[in-house]
Amino acid sequence: MADRGKYLYGPVPSRRLGRSLGVDIVGFKTCTLDCIYCQLGKTTCKTLQRKEYVLVDDVLAELKRLLDAGLKADYITLGGSGEPTLHSGIGRLIAGIKKITAIPVALLTNGTLFYISQVRTDCAAADVILPSLDAGDEKTFDKVNRPHEQITFARLVDGLCALREEYKGQIWLEVFCIEHFNTDKRQLAKIAEAIKRIRPDKVHLNTAVRPTAEPDVVKVAAEKLATIARQLGSNCEVIADFVSSRCAKATDEISQTLFSMLKRRPCSLNDICSALGLDSKDATGVLEDLERRGMIRSENKQGKTFYFAH
Repeated sequence: MADRGKYLYGPVPSRRLGRSLGVDIVGFKTCTLDCIYCQLGKTTCKTLQRKEYVLVDDVLAELKRLLDAGLKADYITLGGSGEPTLHSGIGRLIAGIKKITAIPVALLTNGTLFYISQVRTDCAAADVILPSLDAGDEKTFDKVNRPHEQITFARLVDGLCALREEYKGQIWLEVFCIEHFNTDKRQLAKIAEAIKRIRPDKVHLNTAVRPTAEPDVVKVAAEKLATIARQLGSNCEVIADFVSSRCAKATDEISQTLFSMLKRRPCSLNDICSALGLDSKDATGVLEDLERRGMIRSENKQGKTFYFAH
């Protein structure tokens, strides 16, 4: 993992996208949802406000420097620590990326804003869009995704259907399975019906193999996920990485997220545990690894240790 500057991180290994260069274009945990399974922790700014959270020209300049230095990646992925479609300049960003590189653009999104025609237009030039669908009805959607009050389940599905009608690229839909929430027979039938309406090119099943925002989130066993995949159709596959340990490795997404967070502001161990849903032992392991590699430093201030990115 390399220091990629203010907005870019990685490339990181991704089961879906190969070597993925992450692009972080909104503030940490600025989102339309507050999903109970989010590995980044609880949403601190739940909003529908679209604005230019970071300057598009600054992001493109940083990417250009990396490309000139010989960057290799399979995808440039708009995602990061918040919901990227909240950025009002995402269309200009995608167009700008296309002008300076042939590396395909992926959009990692919760899909909640595609009911807005301008958002669909803004994202039309992406090569692949990876939205989420974790429920089959309003009640389950509210429990699992805890949306902004103006986001409804019907609005989410209608937006994804509209995207499918207009968008010419690939749609890879992720379903995050949580035991006791969305894996019973009736809920899966409703999810399957919604998938038929959305008509994604692929369906990816995931579950809680990493720390989550809420402690009562229970992962679904690999065998059960395989059964669910068969129920949801021939284009459905399991992407959950069951070999990942709870203690994040240096190449893991949690390390990337932690490093990205420290680049924005210094944090204490308690800050990190709260934001990322880690216990102190796991967080300390990640911090020690990053510090050994010279990517972060620690400093004691008034009897409290804070961590800074180099």
